[in-house]
Amino acid sequence: MIPQVRPSEFNAWLQQQPGRPMVLDVREPWEVQVASVTPDAFDVVAIPMNQIPARLAELPQDRPIACLCHHGARSQRVAMFLEQQGYTDVANIAGGIDAWARERDPGVPLY
Repeated sequence: MIPQVRPSEFNAWLQQQPGRPMVLDVREPWEVQVASVTPDAFDVVAIPMNQIPARLAELPQDRPIACLCHHGARSQRVAMFLEQQGYTDVANIAGGIDAWARERDPGVPLY
């Protein structure tokens, strides 16, 4: 089962992770241009959902990965795919960038 992390709980999730976590933004490029998260104690990598299988080598298996999309459905599917590919430390950011803007960073535009 993929852990679900609300943006309001993200700092607590970060503190529990070994190493430097990665937020994998699986939205389309136009969505990332409209609204995006700012790296803090984590890195951000943007790869659209449909490109993940072909670009899997860009995602290290030895780092925690939290998947992000608009509302949490696409990122959940990507997290499940990564788990099927052998990734062991994967989470879904529940509510996506929309919840991130509402719960964590009101400077992130809603769309």
